[in-house]
Amino acid sequence: MFPAPKRIAVNGYGRIGRCFVRALYESDFRDAFQIAAINEPADLPSMAYLTRFDSTHGRFPGKVEVGDETLLINGDAIPVFHATTPEAASWGSLNVDLLVECSGQYGDRASLTRFLDAGCRRLLLSHPGNSAEDVDATVVFGTNEGILSGKERLVSNASCTTNAVVPVLALLHQEFEIEQAVLTTLHSVMNDQPLIDGYHHRDLRRTRSAMQSIVPVSTGLASGVERLLPVLHGRVHAKAIRVPTHNVSAIDMVLSVGRDVSATGVNELLQKAAAGPYAGLLAYSEDPHASIDFNHDAHSAIVDGAQTYVSGRRLVNLMVWFDNEWGFASRLLDVARHWLGKT
Repeated sequence: MFPAPKRIAVNGYGRIGRCFVRALYESDFRDAFQIAAINEPADLPSMAYLTRFDSTHGRFPGKVEVGDETLLINGDAIPVFHATTPEAASWGSLNVDLLVECSGQYGDRASLTRFLDAGCRRLLLSHPGNSAEDVDATVVFGTNEGILSGKERLVSNASCTTNAVVPVLALLHQEFEIEQAVLTTLHSVMNDQPLIDGYHHRDLRRTRSAMQSIVPVSTGLASGVERLLPVLHGRVHAKAIRVPTHNVSAIDMVLSVGRDVSATGVNELLQKAAAGPYAGLLAYSEDPHASIDFNHDAHSAIVDGAQTYVSGRRLVNLMVWFDNEWGFASRLLDVARHWLGKT
């Protein structure tokens, strides 16, 4: 445990920002962190309301009130700002140890450095950033958090899909040697899609109603995997399809491996990892699941062993479920605690 709580601020109080704060209050990390501030353009009463009531994750299991320019959560008075630029919030005066950037509006190093120049000591991104060069490190907890020394100032938590797939790929490559991989993400709707057809995005597919269609979209998952697992460079291909559900996504993995395998052998490897070194991060089940079963599930990924198939002894097909909100927010907490523990 830390001798005193580390001071964490949140920039952007949308889906991931709220899940991050809520996950903190629902976790065992509350004594390690203090939320020093939240910056969000929305008005304070709306922020409090959407903290109390969440259509996806249910009611907040505590007390949320509106204070004097503060959000009161279980009696903790959290200052709230409504700045629209990194420089407009008083990060320096708040003595913030870490800012969790959840707005998704800043991805290149020049933009991210503006937060540092405004008084933040470190910045943890809830997205991959524009490229590997724009951050000091990209971390998938459970796979490579050991690279963090505490000297970094810009760290990315990668993406929810990267967090879900990288631990599984790392295990399978170590054991069976992945020669080629095709990853298809079936992802719940996101706020870059409209409820009904509208001029909502330059990608014309994303102008179509999110709740009426299955919509193919672009994805950076292949490059995200290669950033974390460079040994697979040039071997990974990915596509993404948005489906009309509010939360919980899945990845259909097709892998060509370098030696003969069986579905039983693949499942035994993943089941053992889920019960051992990846406990709490990777789960395994053979129950007849639907996606809703994993709503509010904190694991990075849940392997559906009933959906594991092998064709021709070297072509492996896997299904991995993940809560694209709660699981990812939980990994943000893990990375924040590990990183700040280095200082």
